Amino acid sequence: MAERHLEIEQKYDAAADFVLPELDGLPGVASAGEPEVHELHATYFDTADLRLAANKITLRRRRGGADAGWHLKMPAGADRKQELRAPLGRPLIVPAKLAGLVAAYTRGAELRPVATLETRRTVVRLLGADGGELAEVADDLVTGRGPDAEPARWREIEVELGSGTPELLKSAGKRLRKGGAKRAKSSSKLGRLLGGAVPAPEAAAARAAARSRITAATCNGKAPAITTGEVVLAYLAEQVEAIIRFDPMARLGEEDAVHRMRVAVRRTRSALRSYRPVLDAERIAPLGPELRWLAQALGEVRDLEVLRMRFQGAPAFLLSDLEKRERAAYRRLNASLKEQRYFTLLDGLDRLVADAPLAAGAERKARKELPGLVTRAWDRMAKDYASIKTSGDPDLARHDTRKAAKRARYAAELAVPVLGVAAKRVVKDTKRIQEVLGAYQDGVIAMEHLDAAAKRARTTEEAFTLGVLYGKERCEAEDARDRLAITWSQTLGPSF
Repeated sequence: MAERHLEIEQKYDAAADFVLPELDGLPGVASAGEPEVHELHATYFDTADLRLAANKITLRRRRGGADAGWHLKMPAGADRKQELRAPLGRPLIVPAKLAGLVAAYTRGAELRPVATLETRRTVVRLLGADGGELAEVADDLVTGRGPDAEPARWREIEVELGSGTPELLKSAGKRLRKGGAKRAKSSSKLGRLLGGAVPAPEAAAARAAARSRITAATCNGKAPAITTGEVVLAYLAEQVEAIIRFDPMARLGEEDAVHRMRVAVRRTRSALRSYRPVLDAERIAPLGPELRWLAQALGEVRDLEVLRMRFQGAPAFLLSDLEKRERAAYRRLNASLKEQRYFTLLDGLDRLVADAPLAAGAERKARKELPGLVTRAWDRMAKDYASIKTSGDPDLARHDTRKAAKRARYAAELAVPVLGVAAKRVVKDTKRIQEVLGAYQDGVIAMEHLDAAAKRARTTEEAFTLGVLYGKERCEAEDARDRLAITWSQTLGPSF
């Protein structure tokens, strides 16, 4: 397992004659430690076309210093990076765990050395009254060598927050700037070294452009001028970005990551179905089955996560069994996320945004077109709901209604930037229907698992506990079922 660390730091460019200012008197700082000097040698790895650097990700193997080893740094917000570490291992073999975490970007391309950096680092630790490290100030003299360039030399100052406050980080930066340092233009040494060789991240840029068009139009009061295609494209761009962002978190098993990635996949698939009149059917057709495949791989893990959390207090043998099944499901998920099939899907999703497969209807004004499309999704849900009373399998009809409610909810979510309050009301209503049906469905599934577990109970106490849990699930499921009609009667439906 890779070691994880949230890095919060700011970088500053400094001239060769820059003098590091006194660092006492900063918020919370009681003293500054004695300077420590380290000689660091780092080899950076990337694909031949620098896909990691294009997405502000760095992967290196560094010798020297207190944290020698492999370091993977991924953006995690302003001045923040999620850093994952692994032991030094072999010089040219990227640890499989780290390589897997960037697979959504590399997509099967080889990771190889692209640059080396030699750094003479002078570290000053800022300490609190209890001796704890609040921050670390590193004064770096750097020599970088790229594949096709002369060595570059520069000096930079890094301030990395430890247990200190954001105010300390801000104050330290202010003191450095007053002394003549300037906020670094690049967030990484590799980015500075490679400069213009780093390609513009076309897929990410396309996603950002799609979102910015909608944001600019709505903020400037020009929403009526937005086309339906622009709104659909912006929503799809947001979901594709979420799939890629949550990919490494899902691989690591971080809390709620699989669920959020799965939701983004479902939203994408739902938008492609609900907004077919806006999209080129032939071009989007291959994406549907592949998104369904990915949703199922994520769903297996998520469903077991939900059961495990739901069954807290159950006999140990049942919880142990669920934990084993969940670990096995995670292994299958990670195997799926290594397949070329998955990488091909990601390529297809990038093209979906960068080269939008829009149909003629996409040019129509969103204000006029979206109400009908959202209403159509609502009507499909209403038809499924009505079938519950006449179906020979009411549970199947409830399940279909729940799926239709999700599609209607996502269709309305997409329209919110243009239709505003009216679309938000549809989102609220469909979410309530979805939640009630979800509570019923979850209860039914839970009862099935408890019934199967009861056959394996080894003691009377275990059987009794399982019976109590079964009764609780049954009551909650029946309550949800009975609340469905009331909840439906309280919905208003679309009124655009």
